[in-house]
Amino acid sequence: MQKRVIAVHDISCVGKCSLTVALPILSACGIECSVLPTAVLSTHTGGFTGYTFRDLTDDLEPIIKHWQSLDLHADAIYTGYLGSFRQLDIVNMLFDTLGKDAIKLVDPVMADNGLLYKGFDMDFAAGMRDLCKKADIVIPNITEASLMLGEECVYESKAPEYWHKLIDGMLSLGPKACVLTGTMRDGKTIGATYGADGVYGDCIKNRIEGYYHGTGDVFGSAFLGAYLNGKSVQQSVDAAVIYTIAAIERTYKAGTDRKYGVDFEGALPVLLDLIK
Repeated sequence: MQKRVIAVHDISCVGKCSLTVALPILSACGIECSVLPTAVLSTHTGGFTGYTFRDLTDDLEPIIKHWQSLDLHADAIYTGYLGSFRQLDIVNMLFDTLGKDAIKLVDPVMADNGLLYKGFDMDFAAGMRDLCKKADIVIPNITEASLMLGEECVYESKAPEYWHKLIDGMLSLGPKACVLTGTMRDGKTIGATYGADGVYGDCIKNRIEGYYHGTGDVFGSAFLGAYLNGKSVQQSVDAAVIYTIAAIERTYKAGTDRKYGVDFEGALPVLLDLIK
């Protein structure tokens, strides 16, 4: 039977991130993507000004209750940006109801480059840490893992031991696997490092110049698409890193405005070749 993911993300109508990335990537991987939108924005918040924002928190519980009445089955629940403590509570409830038999993948979107995003504080980081305790897989970046664990944030490190320390800390919370994104051995390479079943691994590729919005969502969606197609954690990390780099490379060569996101659509054949 076709597998179903419930993706809990916001919708940025312009700018490729969150649901406008998760839905097409997972669909291309042959997976049904049901959406639980947490907010609607005219654009994402990175690099744009004057954007509109509509909070959909009040709609989330009625949607979930309707799904419960349908006896809806989910093979995975994939969470991204959650903008409030109430949304954290609702996702906890979703995990306890429709997520009992589902793979729970948490991307704790709240920080990068050593800093929390605007509107978040350390109390929220603690709430996100509690949500990660219920996850099967977590995919934080270095900043997010450091903040949740109370560790010093070293954004660029040549020491895999530092990454492994963060991964072990996240695994101690309860997940079966942790994929740490944005790991760099030097300024010229970047990728992801994981820990699962007592084994560490990584996929590190040459870094392309510049900052590209939405690549975390591209990575997470590709990872889950590969994983639900029967790939191992290592194979899923490899596929997600290679695909994300391919999307960035296409955007870099095209010279388009980076704040609009990367050309993940044009790179989809790369992902499908890796997982099929």
